[in-house]
Order: sequence, then structure tokens, then C-alpha cells
Amino acid sequence: MSKIGRKPISFSDVAVDVKGQEVHFKGKNASGVYTIPEYLKINVEGSSLNLTLEDKSKRNFWGLHRSLLSNALLGASQLFEKKLEIIGLGYKAQLKGSNVVLTLGFSHKIDYVLPEGVSMEVDKTGQKLTLRSADKQSLGQACASIRSFRPPEPYKGTGIKLENEVIARKAGKAKAA
Repeated sequence: MSKIGRKPISFSDVAVDVKGQEVHFKGKNASGVYTIPEYLKINVEGSSLNLTLEDKSKRNFWGLHRSLLSNALLGASQLFEKKLEIIGLGYKAQLKGSNVVLTLGFSHKIDYVLPEGVSMEVDKTGQKLTLRSADKQSLGQACASIRSFRPPEPYKGTGIKLENEVIARKAGKAKAA
């Protein structure tokens, strides 16, 4: 059984105000309100928050809400970052305002509109993308959407992949002897 819900949530650079079941937070990158369900109670102790469980039948949601609240507070103080790599001859990305134009070997270019709150940097080769956001969920969804246009294939390894992703490579056809 996981014990993530018991861990305290530390917040140092974020102003936190607890009003009933709502946690109001404000940091240098984001601000917002996180509503905690009735079966969880929140306690503020110095510069940390503790979630305590009231209803034992809801134990499986305890760690979930602790992680979501922790990510919201962490995103308010520092940005989350993911890096994508585009691998392939002629494959590249260009920024045009808040849009990304992807050239991925299709007969057309793909225009992708970045979600609100997600920023992107492209290196000069157009093959390394760095996405940043205060919202971890929207950052992951943006990366998954961009990756879905050309997922990496197992034979040559071309496509869009996360920087730390390992592609399981397959051997090609064997030549007849």
C-alpha cells in the first residue's frame, strides 16, 4: 500500500491560504485554487501542509489529491520542463507566435496551437524542443499531442520522442544467403 498521502507538502516560495476545503495559492509563476474533497482534512504547520483522511473507504484517493496539490504548489514556484527530440532527415519545428509549425515528412506542414500557459523554445536546428509550464498536466498533454503527429518507429528510430525515452529498436529484414 502506498503511503504518499501521509507525506507533508512543503511550500516555501508560495503564499498559501486555506479556507475550509479550498487551498488558495499564489506564486511567481501561477496562482489558483485547489478544492479538496470532504473526506480529507488539511492542516497547515509552518511551511508545510498535511492531508489527513477522515473516511477510510476513500484511502485510494488520498495520495492522488496530495500529489495533485503538491504539483500545483510546485508549479506556482518553478516551471515544469519537458524536452522533445525530432529525429529524421528534413524533420523540424518552427515557432510562429503561439503556434508550432512541424515539418514531419508528410505532404503538408502541421500547425499546432500551444495550450494556454505552455511555452516552447526551439533550438537553431529545429530538432530539439523545450516545453515549459506551471501546469504539469497541460505540459504532459501538449508533449503527448506533439509526439502523436509522428511517434518514433522501431526500425530507423525516426519520429518525435521525449529526450529520455528509450526506443526499442528492431532488426530489419535479413538478407537471403
